[in-house]
Amino acid sequence: METPFYLKDGHGATSVLQCARLNRINQMFIIASIDKVIKRKYSYNNKATKIELKNTVINLPVKNGDVDFDFMERFILEIERERIEVLETYLSITGLKDYGITTKEQKSIDEFKNLNWKIFNLENLFGKSTRGKRLKSEDRISGTLPFITAGETDEGVSAFISNDVTLFSANTTTIDMFGSAKYRNYNYGGDDHIAVVHTDKLPKYTSIFVTSAIHKSSYNGQFNYGRNFYAKDADVLNISLPVKDKKPDYETMETIISAIHKLATKDLVLYVERKKKELNKMTENANA
Repeated sequence: METPFYLKDGHGATSVLQCARLNRINQMFIIASIDKVIKRKYSYNNKATKIELKNTVINLPVKNGDVDFDFMERFILEIERERIEVLETYLSITGLKDYGITTKEQKSIDEFKNLNWKIFNLENLFGKSTRGKRLKSEDRISGTLPFITAGETDEGVSAFISNDVTLFSANTTTIDMFGSAKYRNYNYGGDDHIAVVHTDKLPKYTSIFVTSAIHKSSYNGQFNYGRNFYAKDADVLNISLPVKDKKPDYETMETIISAIHKLATKDLVLYVERKKKELNKMTENANA
């Protein structure tokens, strides 16, 4: 921990490592070494008591018979640098480093509370929704096509397959059996617990806005294991959208999501820039 804290001794053991050479960087290495051992050795029925922890052995790098704290620091710093470089490259090639809000985008945020809204039926907007088809786990052939099922884990992507299944296009919205709606920016397949709303003719950011409106309407507890959400439910679902001249104001929706997108990535871009400076300084100190 980098800040002062209190410990409460509960049913298990709560211990603190103390050493003058410990710092945030080398502790990350040591924590990983401890975690590797205790997850394999201890369980609910075999608790890591203070005596057990005291007698637990971990592997650490050594130099001249002493723990090599300098190596651990250099090792962790190099890993952090690699991760930051990968993240920075991703931000660059995806255009996410451009987080400057335009006047139009700022206006859309400022005037959001003043928007006019209207209720629309989903089928009237995008036609009938499509239901996926069941594909048992044992029948799935490994491949590259994301296969969507119900659930929040990994955004509902349960496998990557090469089976001959119905291909749903990118820029569409899935609604699972519980009513959870998710935007998909890639081609995919889906099982029979997935309803697909065909928003693909909309611009990307507009489709994302519509997905959030769908989720707000469909995911509020009315669907569960006993009452599944199906494509027919999507066809009668009503959602609330901003309007202009009594029609969905898709342009405003697109502008709002574009602004939110930039605001959300701004902190990440600034974090990468700040982290690079910190790593450069740490590396200089480690090599001094």
